[in-house]
Amino acid sequence: MSKNLVIVESPAKAKTIEKYLWADYTVKASVGHIRDLEKKKMGIDIENGFTPTYIIDEDKKTVVSGLKKLVKSAETVYIATDEDREGEAIGWHLCEALDLDPKTTKRVTYTEITKKAIEAALAKPRTLDMDLVYAQQARRILDRIVGFEVSPILWRKVPSTTTLSAGRVQSVAVRLIVDREKEIEAFVPTESWKMRVKLDKNVIAELTKVAGKAPNIKTQQDAETFLGQFGNGAEVKPGEKEKTLVASLKQKYGFTLEEVDTNETFRMPGAPFTTSTLQQEASRKMGFGVKKTMTIAQNLYQNGHISYMRTDSVNLSAEAITACQSYINSSYGANYSMKEGRKFATKTANAQEAHEAIRPTHIEQDPSTIRLDGDDLRLYKLIWERTVASQMQAAKIQTTTYTFVPKNIDQKWQTKGQVILFDGFLKLYEEGTDDEEEKEGEVTLPMIAKWTELDSQLFTGTQTFTRAPGRYTEATLVKKLESEGIGRPSTYASTISTIQDRGYVEKRQKYLFPTSLARIVTEFLEKNFAQMIDYKFTANVEEEFDKISRGEEQWQKMLKTFYAGFHPQVESAGGSERVTGERILGKHPKTGEQVSVRMGRFGPCIQIGEKTEDKKPTFASIPAGVDMETITLEQALELSALPRILGQKDGQDVKAAIGKFGPYVVIEKTYVSIPADAAFTVYNVTLEQALELIAAKQSGGGNIIAEYWDIQVLRGKFGPYLKQGKDNIPLPKKYKDDPSLLDEVIVNEIVEKKLAEGDTGKKKFGRFAKKADSTTSTESAKKEAPKKPAKKKTTKKK
Repeated sequence: MSKNLVIVESPAKAKTIEKYLWADYTVKASVGHIRDLEKKKMGIDIENGFTPTYIIDEDKKTVVSGLKKLVKSAETVYIATDEDREGEAIGWHLCEALDLDPKTTKRVTYTEITKKAIEAALAKPRTLDMDLVYAQQARRILDRIVGFEVSPILWRKVPSTTTLSAGRVQSVAVRLIVDREKEIEAFVPTESWKMRVKLDKNVIAELTKVAGKAPNIKTQQDAETFLGQFGNGAEVKPGEKEKTLVASLKQKYGFTLEEVDTNETFRMPGAPFTTSTLQQEASRKMGFGVKKTMTIAQNLYQNGHISYMRTDSVNLSAEAITACQSYINSSYGANYSMKEGRKFATKTANAQEAHEAIRPTHIEQDPSTIRLDGDDLRLYKLIWERTVASQMQAAKIQTTTYTFVPKNIDQKWQTKGQVILFDGFLKLYEEGTDDEEEKEGEVTLPMIAKWTELDSQLFTGTQTFTRAPGRYTEATLVKKLESEGIGRPSTYASTISTIQDRGYVEKRQKYLFPTSLARIVTEFLEKNFAQMIDYKFTANVEEEFDKISRGEEQWQKMLKTFYAGFHPQVESAGGSERVTGERILGKHPKTGEQVSVRMGRFGPCIQIGEKTEDKKPTFASIPAGVDMETITLEQALELSALPRILGQKDGQDVKAAIGKFGPYVVIEKTYVSIPADAAFTVYNVTLEQALELIAAKQSGGGNIIAEYWDIQVLRGKFGPYLKQGKDNIPLPKKYKDDPSLLDEVIVNEIVEKKLAEGDTGKKKFGRFAKKADSTTSTESAKKEAPKKPAKKKTTKKK
């Protein structure tokens, strides 16, 4: 056996590191965290100093057993997990599970996986930094308390088809998106008109002053009146976004070039990537979601291509700066290189300046020479270009502004243009922008001497409107979270994924829209947990964690202070009223009954009528993409006319309706979606068209008993079961014995209940199932063992 054991988190990282070390080193992976808070209970003894109860994950017991054997035979054990709080915490949990002393066990850290970096780390080991461990533990405990105490209240107070959850960062992120949507809905655009003149030499100037003041042309009539002084009238040309007025000229008007203002400015390159800026730029330039960016970056890091991808530092090592200078000098020339290198200052609170920015490990290697392809290569190229560009000279740009005045009229018209005198870093890289209309094409102006007179060719007026705030994209949401100090960049990927998976946010194209559920939950939390989802409070909590990580605050004291203010809100919210977000739309034109919308047990719905002793209201589902806050009475009446009975086939009704997954037709228990590109809609589909769709699906045949969208009831070796995607889901005995009792609602409830089990929100069943949670103690394990012989047996077969 090897003398030295190095423990890392991932098999990929272990494989890369092991090839750099000597024969007497063995590198093994813990495969992430091996212990966590117990799942079925809170796992925190609040009364006794917030003491956590950790258990070894069932699927990690084999890993721990193997590591224990290696630890016994090794002379030296190195904990080589990631250099951040999470990595430090994983290291501490490894010590606890493997009976290693945290005070003496060697801890090694590195910012890149290269032979030189790994050898240097092993040469200078340290011990675990318990302040970092305590900071991570405080975060985990606080977030568990919030989730366990708030989520059950949401389950009781907010009707939903999904398992609701609340989180310290998650709920604030949702609130940001909800608040932005409210701003957009409340926004009233203001109209104005831009006046332009086309002069000789193809110069286009815009009106900037009238009698020494900014122009005040607000309406089409104002624009027509203004243009009337130059022409015989104006022709209106409609456009997609605005109108344009074009004046026919009475005569040409002379415009004199009164001012020529020329300035030379420098455009600086952006700093090397941090976690946050990489997420933003990958979204802007390549359309990557935050989760995808971090997954690719993780792979690049583990395979030794880039430095550590979770960092808030913009520093580059002296070695990296030298490598950049060498590449720039040889590829572009010395005039593009910075002789002393360029250093950047981070603006992130509590940034760890000892860390490095995200950079290539081998800067001297052009991306085209690296054995990468697809999205891996695209992200690597982005990181490489940003790093090298950060050490290139600034771009030198000349901006020229011409100011023209028409003869005998007190007006000023201006045009601006740019000329790049020296491209500098722009030769390699240009930063993306969040605003699609922010960057206009560069205008190159002709050389014109001062006092030159140019004749007018054409006058135009263009209608414009002030724009509402833009909806968040993943990139701009990350930027906002970071600027407010909410959460940390390393958590943004999971946060943004969670709020979409939980049904709070929908991504349409690249924009994030709040669902009706998000509005209702946010309203409830604002009313009952105002402190928890206050932006500043959430940011202040992060600062408390930072203090713990620096040894400036005791973690249990911090949690005690937090809980003293938080728990009374939980007790108060427990007695609050159930919320549905009900909104009255008006009266039914035929029956006079009240028409309203609200959140129901199965999602947003329309309610017609009110419950009385002798009559029940009728309901209709509101399909995805239709907002409860904006639906009109007319839309509600149209939806409430569904389902439509189209006719019969073999004595069975054929219906058309809108459900959880959109418009569909159905006969008995066969549901078929109406394609988005179909020549008909749910409101005009005919019986013949519906039967064609149904026949096409039924031709799949086989073991299918019934289908409910993407959920199938199948005949199996051991009886009927449900299948959704790759998940095989067992049926309760009642329905297994008689699957004819199933309907769409029951099937969805069974699937959602099963998929909601566990913290992951997704669960495998049958022989691929994850074993149940268990305690770490031998005594507890022995007690549990006799209860689950089947699971042990199945696992051995794997």
